[in-house]
Amino acid sequence: MRRAVFPGTFDPIHYGHIDIATRAAQVFDEVVVAVYDQPQKNVLFNVEARYALVKEALADSPNIKVAKYSGLTVDYVKQIGALAIVRGLRVFSDFELEFRMAIANRRLAPDVEMVNFITDEKHIHISSSTVREIASLGGDVSSMVPPHVEAKLKAAFAALGDDGPGSVDMVSLRD
Repeated sequence: MRRAVFPGTFDPIHYGHIDIATRAAQVFDEVVVAVYDQPQKNVLFNVEARYALVKEALADSPNIKVAKYSGLTVDYVKQIGALAIVRGLRVFSDFELEFRMAIANRRLAPDVEMVNFITDEKHIHISSSTVREIASLGGDVSSMVPPHVEAKLKAAFAALGDDGPGSVDMVSLRD
């Protein structure tokens, strides 16, 4: 079985992530969308909530599994017997980061391949930080995330109240 891992924070999952996961599922027998449990950035949703959102978003894809993991991604990949790490590229700056990560991962696990998918043009503007900021300011993210994710975003920022904007890592759309 040709298994690949698509790792990420997925805070929250958006249509760009879903595009990459479903396209990878056409290439590999199984894709494990692996939700990282200890990101070194502020997150809006804890790992259980992110896992649940990803699981629901990909529920109709029979060869996509969703899991939580911690530690080095390459160690997790080897642990579950995967042969590749899938990553998505949107813009040129993504390439530089992914290139450096690929080199580091290659040194740690020379037998694990890195496979990059370029996101569909219609999703190129979407990032989790952009989604979070728009949602935190009461904007419409319905074209960027599935309805269940939009509802969770609204509820999370309503619960945070005035502390919502700026409470998690974001881009600066207000400037």
